[in-house]
Amino acid sequence: MTMQVSTDLNFEDADAFYESLLDAHQGLSREQSESLNARLVLVLANQIGSTQALMGCLKMAKES
Repeated sequence: MTMQVSTDLNFEDADAFYESLLDAHQGLSREQSESLNARLVLVLANQIGSTQALMGCLKMAKES
């Protein structure tokens, strides 16, 4: 069972995060960029912690 995932904006500063995300990828090869994304997903998943919430996020991302 997956939980309902909120699509309401919950960022303190979405633009600043997006800019930092783009900056983090500057100068990386495709493989390095993909590795960074994978590590970031795991770090963020650890912050969320709830398997049910993560499954809901995964489902939402796959369907969008």
